[in-house]
Amino acid sequence: MELILEPLSYAFVLRGLAAGMLAALSCALLSAFVVWRGMAFLGDALAHAILPGIVLAYVLGFSLFFGALGAAAVAVVLIGAISGQRRLKEDTAIGIVFSGFFALGVLFMSRITTYQDLGHVLFGNILGVASSDLVVMSVVVLITVTVLAGSYKELLVTSFDPAHAVAIGLSPSAIRYLLLFLLALTTVVAIQTVGVILVLSLLVTPGAAASMLSRRLRSITILSVVMSLTATLIGFYASYYGDVASGPAIVLTLTLFFGIVFAFSQTKKRRG
Repeated sequence: MELILEPLSYAFVLRGLAAGMLAALSCALLSAFVVWRGMAFLGDALAHAILPGIVLAYVLGFSLFFGALGAAAVAVVLIGAISGQRRLKEDTAIGIVFSGFFALGVLFMSRITTYQDLGHVLFGNILGVASSDLVVMSVVVLITVTVLAGSYKELLVTSFDPAHAVAIGLSPSAIRYLLLFLLALTTVVAIQTVGVILVLSLLVTPGAAASMLSRRLRSITILSVVMSLTATLIGFYASYYGDVASGPAIVLTLTLFFGIVFAFSQTKKRRG
């Protein structure tokens, strides 16, 4: 018990753990949709596309959260505009915007003398979370939960049968933009804990592992949340006691979970 309670005696550690759990919950709720709708590349693109917004916000002295969110919104609109021409596929549009925005962010960072101050953007800094960050993260998670609960049926139909969705009066395009909005919000929140480079793991790995254990979307979502929260907790303590970066510790724990599930599913498949 002492090993468990010792880290929790520090306020900054408690804030870090709370931030990690909030980010894990928000990402896990979207993970099943990201995997089933083939949006992994888009999630990675959004994570990298917010970099110039963060750097500009840092230089201009306003909230990094809103700078990142603004860049993500612009990236989503540009991807939609380019792919909407129908001469280019969406993955091509994503690649163009993703590489262009990330290069712009790196260029901005290279012009800042205090480059190391933004290192947490790339690799995360879970123990540097402030109380105000927790408030913002809580609001984002609340928005994500509320929107997913309110539009679950629409998301389900458009994910598995877009033609039927159109037939009953739904707009798959509008639902997709709604999901992109939630994905942008969640990506911005997760940056604080695992950084730009590793955020894709939180968005993809839990859903991928859960999809190998169940075929029902509701069950996949629940399993994703359980695995994501557990991995965050284990990675957090590994980071504290092993004196390693929290982001990689969390991601490696999630990857280990996936490896175990994959091995289990392969063994079950051979026996079946």
